Amino acid sequence: MSQQPNILWYCTDQQRFDTIGALGNPHVRTPVMDNLVDKGVAFTHTYCQSPICTPSRSSFMSGLYPSRVHNTRNGNDSFPNWPPVITKLIANAGYTCGLVGKFHLQSSGKRTEPRIDDGFSYWKFSHAPRDDWEKGHDYAEWVRSQGGDLETLRESDDRVPAELHQTTWASERSIEFIRQKHDRPWLLNVNIYDPHPPFTPPRAYAEQFNPESMPGPHFKESDLEAQSQLSECDFQDEIRTPFEHDAKGAQARYYAMIAQIDDQFARILSVLDETGQRDNTVIIFTSDHGEALGDHGLMYKGCRFYEGLVRVPLIISWPKHFMQKMKSDALVEMLDLSATLLDLAGVDAPEYLQGTSLRAILTGESDRHHHRRFVRSEYYDALDPYFTGGTGTFATMHRTRHYKLCVYHGKGVGELFDLESDPWEHENLWNDAAHADKKCQLLAESFDAHVLLTTDMGSKRIAPM
Repeated sequence: MSQQPNILWYCTDQQRFDTIGALGNPHVRTPVMDNLVDKGVAFTHTYCQSPICTPSRSSFMSGLYPSRVHNTRNGNDSFPNWPPVITKLIANAGYTCGLVGKFHLQSSGKRTEPRIDDGFSYWKFSHAPRDDWEKGHDYAEWVRSQGGDLETLRESDDRVPAELHQTTWASERSIEFIRQKHDRPWLLNVNIYDPHPPFTPPRAYAEQFNPESMPGPHFKESDLEAQSQLSECDFQDEIRTPFEHDAKGAQARYYAMIAQIDDQFARILSVLDETGQRDNTVIIFTSDHGEALGDHGLMYKGCRFYEGLVRVPLIISWPKHFMQKMKSDALVEMLDLSATLLDLAGVDAPEYLQGTSLRAILTGESDRHHHRRFVRSEYYDALDPYFTGGTGTFATMHRTRHYKLCVYHGKGVGELFDLESDPWEHENLWNDAAHADKKCQLLAESFDAHVLLTTDMGSKRIAPM
């Protein structure tokens, strides 16, 4: 390419893969995302490298698996000095980089997240829609400038209205950035908090979705016993039936938040059109990880690797250069998005990078059905067991086209699912004698992947001895 494109990278928080109308969900309202699917490539089998915010974001911002970047916990004190995050590399290549919303490579518990050498020259920070930082919370300051009090609004019956919502603020700041005069290509990374819990959309959106019309979670009574076997493995909520969880109500509120996201995403795209920048802007829509949403008797997130938790939306659109109306079912990792972003920006991939660019699929030069032989996800003591009721957990997922193997290390338990016959993972084959050979094969493959992909060998070799 003679000119590098602008990049709009919109990342939601905790959005499942199955929440977009054009990708098969008739219960949501996502016309803007649907149009993006029509004008781009939707990767329908994209997996995050951890089902928890910080390790997942650390992974795709660095291009390394969480264990390799040595940042596996939420609530962490600091971020490693190496490697540089990909936005720093992109800024070094001549891009103007902006961030709106979350970053979450470090703890933001009652503090503004400390800056690192991140490459962002435009920085509008809001970790969560709370007002518990003394300074440096751009969203809370904006709400106050509009005459609102965030904590009072959060506790009201109507919750935070749409016009003062964090998702709206993120659109305002994004539009501000896009309208600036840019003499260089730009990358804007927009990280909103929704549809993260608590599921409290503005009333105007909540009223659009009737809980009684929701399909409910993927649940069987046998899930309760299955989850009891994993009770020592960290999770944010108790095992309950869909009725006890009010799962349909949660689903309706969750979809309401996604509808608001869709409306606000539309505002940003319209300004790209208005300013004549749409044709030279790659648009990316994705999320950091998923949400249980009542599946298997679970709500929220934690140490599990079910499809709703580790599989995320990924849509990439640049109509004059990339394929349109294409759905790719290739196995993809968010690390591959990291590599793709560097590729789009004209940055040579660092030797250590663990993702592979998706450009060849995007341009139609390679088979849309194949990218990786397997995908991997990790959980290494990611959530504080004091709050989860667990005992601190280390676990890994190895997912091939046909099977998913989950090992809860040191717990004496695991899961094996045949995804062709059991796509929603209700029948655990871990102890099934007929699948013993397959289990041994996948355990060996998973162990090989762990050793080869996550071992840090230290400094480079400079001499033969």
